[in-house]
Amino acid sequence: MPPLSSRHLSSGDLVADRRLEMARDYAAAGETIAAAELTEQALELAPEWAAGWFALGEFREAAAERAEADGDAERRAGAIAAYREAARLDPDDRCGAALRLARLGAAPVPDAPPAAHVRDLFDGYADRYEASLVSALGYRGPALIERMLDAHAPGRRFAHALDLGCGTGLLAPVIRRRVDRLDGVDLAPAMIAKARGGGLYDTLEVADVTAAMDARTPASLDLVTAGDVFCYLGDLTPVFTAAARVTSGGAVVVFTTEAVGEEEVGGEVVLRDSLRWAHRRSHLERVAAATGFVVVAIDKETLRRDRGRDIVGHAALFTRS
Repeated sequence: MPPLSSRHLSSGDLVADRRLEMARDYAAAGETIAAAELTEQALELAPEWAAGWFALGEFREAAAERAEADGDAERRAGAIAAYREAARLDPDDRCGAALRLARLGAAPVPDAPPAAHVRDLFDGYADRYEASLVSALGYRGPALIERMLDAHAPGRRFAHALDLGCGTGLLAPVIRRRVDRLDGVDLAPAMIAKARGGGLYDTLEVADVTAAMDARTPASLDLVTAGDVFCYLGDLTPVFTAAARVTSGGAVVVFTTEAVGEEEVGGEVVLRDSLRWAHRRSHLERVAAATGFVVVAIDKETLRRDRGRDIVGHAALFTRS
């Protein structure tokens, strides 16, 4: 996945932009202190540049992590200050400063990333999304969801399905042959445009997934899918509450999540350094029970690779009681 920073947001000052690009080169070479100093110079030219302040936070945070084992408290505090300034200058938080602050313990952990941040992230990623996710990272979400449906709903024909966070439509070939009607929803307009080009969805909508379900007729769906979507949500209770309202009795919800590792500390839901959420099996079971779903299967699987290591997750299938 791409880094969670809006690199394309210009300051409007060519010299400041160039200094930040040089800073990124330094950071890529491990020279994070020099990168931070160059970014500070850029911000002297463009002090109202939210993306510049966010980048400064990234470089200061990285410099603190490279310090001795006990960390560098001054640089960490400087990173927090930079992220707070980025958030102040951009109330929509397109760079995702709130997530960084939460990881640093300087703000409450939100239940979801800022909508503008997700939209910008994936709009900028749309053209290379499939090549990167499938070819480079070995993404297995569609195959895992197909396996779940084959195992637990073999031969079943669904009347109306909704693909949450449909992206470019990677799940559409798996779902289309099983359904009479297939709709998709995603926050990123560029992703929806790519999905529309595939011609497999009956309708496509740019919207938040929970809001999209809230706007639909109750009990109108009998299949809901979500591949690599819930890693961008914390507590899954709101989305399953919406799914309970919009699904009919016996409906199927099939999805993937990242799994909290045995070595990871935290509760049922953990916001990782990747700024993606991981969920414990116990959270999935608790949410199912609280929202009127029956757990049919939760399997531990490798979802994809990231930074040279396997990302372990859950492939799960619930039915509406």
